Amino acid sequence: MPNPFEYPEELRAEAVRLYKEEGLSLEKVATRVGVTRQSVSAWVKKTDAATEATASHDTAEIRRLQKELRRAQQERDILKKAVAFFARESEDR
Repeated sequence: MPNPFEYPEELRAEAVRLYKEEGLSLEKVATRVGVTRQSVSAWVKKTDAATEATASHDTAEIRRLQKELRRAQQERDILKKAVAFFARESEDR
């Protein structure tokens, strides 16, 4: 039996798309693209794992950027207050 990952990427992507987007069963997808049900199942699992890893990475990146944004906003607010303070000081002279 051939290794399920020896098939062209386009074929694997189409099989996963048919399963996920078209809602076809693993058996129907396998028949349509000419591979075994197990191959389609393996491709779907691999795609799901990759999607989950990407989502996890994206979530971590969003948190990091939110923290960076809060820090930049705090710095901006401090600078605004400093500018206002020094403007008042120069007016008082």
